[in-house]
Amino acid sequence: MRTKMILRSTITCPHCGTAATETMPTDACQFFYDCTGCGALLRPKSGDCCVFCSYGDVACPPIQKNGTADCCAVVPAPGRHHA
Repeated sequence: MRTKMILRSTITCPHCGTAATETMPTDACQFFYDCTGCGALLRPKSGDCCVFCSYGDVACPPIQKNGTADCCAVVPAPGRHHA
């Protein structure tokens, strides 16, 4: 049985606790997120593929689909924002 992909996740900032519900991209991982509360630039925790896997309440679509995030194996250097 195939489960429905969840495309919305609530990101909670580890710095100020602000929570915001965002739509996740389905074709790429999101490496950076600007907190809507304090403005902190969030990056994935070590071992996570994206900010949704680190700070969201729902894992990103590649993880939901495959259990792995092969599309996100390389995290770009700071200053080179990719969505």
